[in-house]
Amino acid sequence: MNATSSTAAADPGRIVLLTTSHRVAPGLLSWPAWQALREADRVLCADGAHPQLPYLREAGIAVDEASPTAEDLVGACAGGRTVVVVATGEGEPALTDGLARLAGSGRVRMPELELLPASYDLPGARLLDLVQVMDRIRAECPWSSQRTHEGLAKYAIEEAYELVEAIEDGDREELREELGDVLLQVVFHARIAEEDPQAPFSVDDVAAGIVAKLIHRHPHVFGDATATTPEEVKEHWLRTKAVEKRRTSVTEGIPLGQPGLALAAKLASRVRTAGLDVPLPAGEGIGYELLALAVRAEAAGVDPEAALRSAARAYRDAVRAAEGVAD
Repeated sequence: MNATSSTAAADPGRIVLLTTSHRVAPGLLSWPAWQALREADRVLCADGAHPQLPYLREAGIAVDEASPTAEDLVGACAGGRTVVVVATGEGEPALTDGLARLAGSGRVRMPELELLPASYDLPGARLLDLVQVMDRIRAECPWSSQRTHEGLAKYAIEEAYELVEAIEDGDREELREELGDVLLQVVFHARIAEEDPQAPFSVDDVAAGIVAKLIHRHPHVFGDATATTPEEVKEHWLRTKAVEKRRTSVTEGIPLGQPGLALAAKLASRVRTAGLDVPLPAGEGIGYELLALAVRAEAAGVDPEAALRSAARAYRDAVRAAEGVAD
């Protein structure tokens, strides 16, 4: 055996672990992935039902449905061969663990190992997982399958308040979790809405509606309009909203069930933005005093609800200090 053939025989070869995302349509692989598949001496896949297989075979890639051990795979690469392993949805933990043990033993000259992502999730792709999980829970969970919009309404309010608390606490981990809980409420309600016999709609309809609304109300981003300040953006938003809703009063669309200070501030904001001169109602008692404070706060650019919550939290801390309770 000459030196060249001896060197080739000693070459341990190369293993390419090809990973794909189930959230991207099968067959939409990256160019490096297609190159690796076409240049491979052998392509293996342990899952005979892998969604990529029909597309690989259609492209002329021969795929062996096999689940080799780490030792088998190392042997298949001997002599400088390249073996591509199309990973299953769960990855290949047994195979990679086995390769790690072989490498750690020092007894085997290991092939080059490359992890090659063949497709990547688009931003927001995990939302598809949430929709699928919610579908299954709605169908199979005895509690979730019986929920209604009315029965879930209180949870939406609770989760919104917990989100606000996480923001005010500055707790990033809690913020991420609470945003997820609020998102769950949206997806849950949308899933229930699909079952309505008279007027069904889906989470896609919900998303399509808000996308259309955002584009329409941001002509300075998606159209020819110009807005250089936040105030100009808000003015256009309110004008567009008034035309869309065909409201006869600036008070329309303000939910009366919201907390009192927030309600008063919202009314004051609508009045001020519309340029109306509406004197506060004359009356006696703490309610009218709070109304005046809320209007004054709104005019000063202060959220009275947030201000009161901040003061109340300081009061709570003072109470705990008086009790000798450590935070």
